[in-house]
Amino acid sequence: MSIDWTALGQVTAVSVGVTVAVVVVFALGVLGLARFEGAREDSGGGTSTLGFAQAGLCFLACAAVVAYGIYLIVPQFH
Repeated sequence: MSIDWTALGQVTAVSVGVTVAVVVVFALGVLGLARFEGAREDSGGGTSTLGFAQAGLCFLACAAVVAYGIYLIVPQFH
């Protein structure tokens, strides 16, 4: 049994890269949520809306990546 080390390395690199990207996007969503909460406490309207929009877009992007991963894993969806 022979292992194709190049393919294994490519899969590992893509997996690590996507994981880091999803964590960064999720962290930006948490930052937007914190910005939303902080602006709401200070009763400033503009930053509050911007933070809420940032959080929503980031969390939506993370959910889309997770849904796509589930689609790729579960064979009944193909």
